[in-house]
Amino acid sequence: MKQHYDVTGMSCAACSAHIEKSVGKVEGVQSVSVSLLQNNMTVVYDEAKTDDGAIIKAVESGGYGASVSGGAAPAASSPLGMNGEIADMKHRLIVSICFLIPLMYVSMGHMMGLPLPSFLVGAENSLLFAFTQFLLTLPVLYEGRKYFISGFRALRTGAPNMDTLIAIGSSAAVVYGIIAIYQIGYALGQADLELAHKTAMDLYFESSATILTLITCGKFLETRSKGRTGEAIARLIDMRPKTAVVVRGEDEVTVPVEQVRVGDIVAVRSGQSIPVDGVVENGSATVDESALTGESIPVQKEVGDSVSSATVNQSGYIHIRALKVGNDTTLAQIIQLVEEAGSSKAPISRLADRISGIFVPIVILIALLATAVWLLAGYEPGFALSIGIAVLVVSCPCALGLATPTAIMVGTGVGARSGILVKSAESLETLNQINTIVLDKTGTITMGRPYVTDIIPAEGISERDFMVLAASVEMPSEHPLAKAIITRARHDGVISAAITDFRELPGQGVRARLGGRELLAGNRKMMENFGTPLGEFETRASALAAQGKTPLFFSSERKLLGMIAIADIVKPTSRRAVTELRAMGIEPVMLTGDNEATAEAIRQQVDIEEMVSQVLPADKEREVRRIQDMGDRVAMVGDGINDAPALVRADVGIAIGAGTDIAIESADIVLMRSDLLDIVTAIQLSHAVIRNIRQNLFWAFFYNAIGIPIAAGVFYPLLHLKLSPMFAAAAMSLSSVCVVSNALRLRLFNTKLAGENAPPKPKRAVKRKKEKTVKQMPVKVKKMKRRKKDMQKIISIEGMSCGHCVARVEKALNALEGVEAKVDLEKKCAEIALAHPIDDAVLSKAVTDAGYEVVSIQ
Repeated sequence: MKQHYDVTGMSCAACSAHIEKSVGKVEGVQSVSVSLLQNNMTVVYDEAKTDDGAIIKAVESGGYGASVSGGAAPAASSPLGMNGEIADMKHRLIVSICFLIPLMYVSMGHMMGLPLPSFLVGAENSLLFAFTQFLLTLPVLYEGRKYFISGFRALRTGAPNMDTLIAIGSSAAVVYGIIAIYQIGYALGQADLELAHKTAMDLYFESSATILTLITCGKFLETRSKGRTGEAIARLIDMRPKTAVVVRGEDEVTVPVEQVRVGDIVAVRSGQSIPVDGVVENGSATVDESALTGESIPVQKEVGDSVSSATVNQSGYIHIRALKVGNDTTLAQIIQLVEEAGSSKAPISRLADRISGIFVPIVILIALLATAVWLLAGYEPGFALSIGIAVLVVSCPCALGLATPTAIMVGTGVGARSGILVKSAESLETLNQINTIVLDKTGTITMGRPYVTDIIPAEGISERDFMVLAASVEMPSEHPLAKAIITRARHDGVISAAITDFRELPGQGVRARLGGRELLAGNRKMMENFGTPLGEFETRASALAAQGKTPLFFSSERKLLGMIAIADIVKPTSRRAVTELRAMGIEPVMLTGDNEATAEAIRQQVDIEEMVSQVLPADKEREVRRIQDMGDRVAMVGDGINDAPALVRADVGIAIGAGTDIAIESADIVLMRSDLLDIVTAIQLSHAVIRNIRQNLFWAFFYNAIGIPIAAGVFYPLLHLKLSPMFAAAAMSLSSVCVVSNALRLRLFNTKLAGENAPPKPKRAVKRKKEKTVKQMPVKVKKMKRRKKDMQKIISIEGMSCGHCVARVEKALNALEGVEAKVDLEKKCAEIALAHPIDDAVLSKAVTDAGYEVVSIQ
């Protein structure tokens, strides 16, 4: 069972590390993840061995509080709780500053020549001088009581945290000052004015108050910044409609959205947000889906189209039948995904977690040793004490604990804003390491459904008249190709005519009667069976087929009326996405179950070098494993049920948002817009997040590695460099603020596209394993080997007009020993890879003999 808990009392990474350790020891607990940033915990456990009570007790044993979250995910109301925490800290900070200012004036004003009241001046008034400082310190101690309560409780349970360091340091300064008051009183009683004055000049009340005030200031800035890291979730939550208009009989009733049930009919007017996931029952509307997909262009919704909650009806009036409500809606699932990703941990954070678990005890030990060493070295107790306090206060386990989760939360929020849902921090880190990406063809590279690409009427027939005949004969058919023709006809405003005697001929096409004459629509076999000559259309049909298109013929009374070509066309951004991926050093590989000719046509259109065709659905997982066995880190992109095993097998599975629920559930990352350019965005985002985490971790380690030795006085004998407790507190506070502020820079992330003509970068170096020999189903594999620059040539060729021309030129060039050729029909050139030098004249002759003209060889 997976359960989420709200946790209270955590102040630093040492706290979260201790809680994870305590809960992890509970019998039956399989995994535990604590988020310092969100103050929550996710636990997977065996219900037969433990329960919520045992887990909460384990948390409380360490001095922290825990309770089961109200929902199935981390509390979505955290932004409200964060606002209350910020307000409380602001109050504490204001009160502390109000008392710290007069305290600093009394304790240090005389050093700057500022006047003091007469009753505080002179050795005879030393006791009043010291006691006044003590009284001004008390309110600051009271406002900072949380540090003492949490710190000493954690110390008592054997799990010291950052609050422990603050509490020990501040308490030591106050106790030292109280002892000094007694020393002053004793000196005055002995009439030793010199000792009384000297002791009064060596108080540390202002240090204690300054430490607490600066820490509170730092926590205030840190908490406010942390609140901004969760703005993405807060905005998603704010988008949830609060009410819905439900149709009850003849009436429309406004009810809280929680009362809407599956099957209810919901009315949505122009300007209103759609409150549920459902399907349009009647009406039409233009819907803004940018909140979920990041796509700014509104989408037209008609009867039968699906709609999602939190999208906005810009114009129109529709009735929606509710299919998903409450926590089942798309928006609720997105919120849950973003929250869980933000609370998850990336593998890169493991070192910081291990160090955080032992950081505070080590710092306390260093502070005690430093104090003892300076005392033994003959320095005054006040000097040694200031060294110990500075060590305690300057160390910052918070910076270590915040380095990863802040960047992850901001990064996943930025992704959600762009329609990219990242399910875990681990997948985001792994995506940063991939060097090969496997793309399923249908629905990923292509649109996933057939479209009319060419309309070729016979001579003497207008295109519109031809489309009337084609749409009429195909109207009763349920075949996907027929639907593509009907969709195109409707788009062009073509109205079909009524037909009779409609019949389907399996494997061939359809036939029907229109106005007394018989119409035929089907493939080449049907035309041959009914004696319809194709004439010049046969050559044109072959050229279209070579381009991966399916030609359909239409005839009447053995006379050809025309031809329509249909294909699953490439998405507008697919070629650009492939170019961008290669520019980043990531090699795309296309998988498809289509025949080699169709696959080759698509491969050329998007300029992918490697493809695997005729792959059975069950073999996709095997192909991903084959590439992994070569040593590559692989991402798989797919949208269908048959892609699920491959998505799971890949190092990172990426599901196209328009795909099936099974594919989305199997994936690590979901693209809401079904746009391959979003893969580029996701990869660049992963680069930015991991780079940000590394910067944060470097700063956290560097700060502590430098700050603690300076505070301990390591450089004092040589350089007289010493850190006062007040400066140490300021440095500690700023350290955490710097980490969070650096993570917030990710909010400025934008995708950087190299451009259509960007040269491909070499793949990042990987250690390839020797490819294993595996028995497998026969598949057609086309793989262009990586080429050395000095063994490449580009041949510009004139005369090529179709896929057959491409095949003839490639065959002629590849027949030459040591030559591997790839011909691009669109660019009218051949890219040649040479195993050894070959004279240009030999290459030119091979192309010329094939019947084409060589323009140049470079």
